[in-house]
Amino acid sequence: MYSKLQYISQGETIDDQLRNIHQALDAGCNWVQMRFKNQTQKDVFTLAEAVKPLCEEYLANFIVNDDLHLAEQIAADGVHLGLTDTKIDEARAILGSTKIIGGTANTFEDIENHVKNGCDYIGLGPFRFTATKEKLSPILGLSGYHEILQKLKKNKIDIPVYAIGGITVRDVSPLMETGIFGIAVSGIITESDEKPKLIQQLKEKLYADIIV
Repeated sequence: MYSKLQYISQGETIDDQLRNIHQALDAGCNWVQMRFKNQTQKDVFTLAEAVKPLCEEYLANFIVNDDLHLAEQIAADGVHLGLTDTKIDEARAILGSTKIIGGTANTFEDIENHVKNGCDYIGLGPFRFTATKEKLSPILGLSGYHEILQKLKKNKIDIPVYAIGGITVRDVSPLMETGIFGIAVSGIITESDEKPKLIQQLKEKLYADIIV
């Protein structure tokens, strides 16, 4: 079962990244997407090598952002690919059927293509402006999510869709009402001084419709 909460890692150095990931796991995250942009291959590999056993210890899914060959080399649980990265079907051919492949989307057509090519989940966004990403696609807002999710329903396309991009605690319930599966967040967790409390709040809203 996929977690409804994904943490996308942040940090300018290996140490920053590791500290942030460790704190997120400690506070209750069980899905980490390692995102370490504009770094040397050596540093990215070093970080991945440290994050993998950490995620195993916390029984968390470990997804590598963008770098398909690193995901294969390190035997991560999967890879998340942007719209301009390796094609989903190529990634599937390399990683095989047991690994998780996520794809970034901004439109219904993006999702349709990803699903055809064997994608496992979608990161749909951005919800609002976010400084985390350099090249931002058109902002969707609540109405954008509602429209795209309705189209998916109408076309009988069933795939977990995660909202992403500047999401706050207040946004979670209205976003869940659009029909998304979960959220992928970064800054909100990294910058929180009360991570366990924040993650508990997020999970309560994300899993509100599930009777335990």
